Amino acid sequence: MEHNSSTSLTRRGLLRTGAGAGLAALGLGYGAQSASAAVPTSPRFDLSQPSYDLFRDNVLHSKRVQQSFAFDSVNKRLFVAAKRYGSTEEAGDLCISELDFHGNYVSYMHLNGFGHGVAFGVRPSGSTSYLWIESDANSGGYGSKLACVKYTAGATLDSSSTSFGRFQPVSGATEYTCSIDPVHNRMIVRYHKDGAKHIAVYNVSDTDNGDFSNPLVNFTPPSISGTPQGYTLYGSYMYFMTGNAYSDANPDPGNTYITSINVNTGAIAQGPTLTKAGSTLTFREPEGLAVYRTDAGESRLFLGFATGVEGDRRSSIFYKNALV
Repeated sequence: MEHNSSTSLTRRGLLRTGAGAGLAALGLGYGAQSASAAVPTSPRFDLSQPSYDLFRDNVLHSKRVQQSFAFDSVNKRLFVAAKRYGSTEEAGDLCISELDFHGNYVSYMHLNGFGHGVAFGVRPSGSTSYLWIESDANSGGYGSKLACVKYTAGATLDSSSTSFGRFQPVSGATEYTCSIDPVHNRMIVRYHKDGAKHIAVYNVSDTDNGDFSNPLVNFTPPSISGTPQGYTLYGSYMYFMTGNAYSDANPDPGNTYITSINVNTGAIAQGPTLTKAGSTLTFREPEGLAVYRTDAGESRLFLGFATGVEGDRRSSIFYKNALV
């Protein structure tokens, strides 16, 4: 994959206070307001078109099922989140594996007590990658806040640390995850409030400064059947994946479906559409969506799958590139 430039975090924002408790307090108390502006209309990925391999069955530091992944397109890094080997589901202990853009393993970082790893985003700043990821896992193992964490190879970070910022973007919400659109520089946040999941979209020029007070849109997405396995944003469309691992009751080609949702209207644009990407893989549990654009200007929607046998799970990632 090729290099793609992206706006860095502002000096007056996360970088200035990210090493101490100042950032930890910066975003707390912000409440989502009514949408103040629509997201500019963009093309969308045609989910009916073929998928292509990025790589198959590549090794991660954790041997457990991957949960999600995200790109640092400036520094050519791919980060994959999985549960930490040996931890319980409810502990919220994550292992982040750093891969290169060919899928070769480079390093790892442990995040203890952070959450489930449903989705996360990356913001590059110089040669440093900052992970926007859920933190402060609740009793069910899901993050109750969003955090901005500096990726440090080989380090172990506890969610109780005061060395990073944590945020509660929406007043009264109890769980958060996020993903970042690095092409259009926006963050999508999925949060749980009043017994339902909701979606908000922000400009990263705001979230880089810990400001979640001006969502572009804020809506309740349509109900989509199936096990949720990841989401991301590209322009004015959200992409949502559902499905399960292969089993006797769910044989090849499986039940992995992708749906696109117009974030300005909250309506389904396409899908749910069955994907057969990697249909011959072993196990093949859908896990994670992400977006990237090459230097040549090709936008890609990436689909992740946990593959391999129990005790040695691997990562397999594919992409779609047809826009309409």
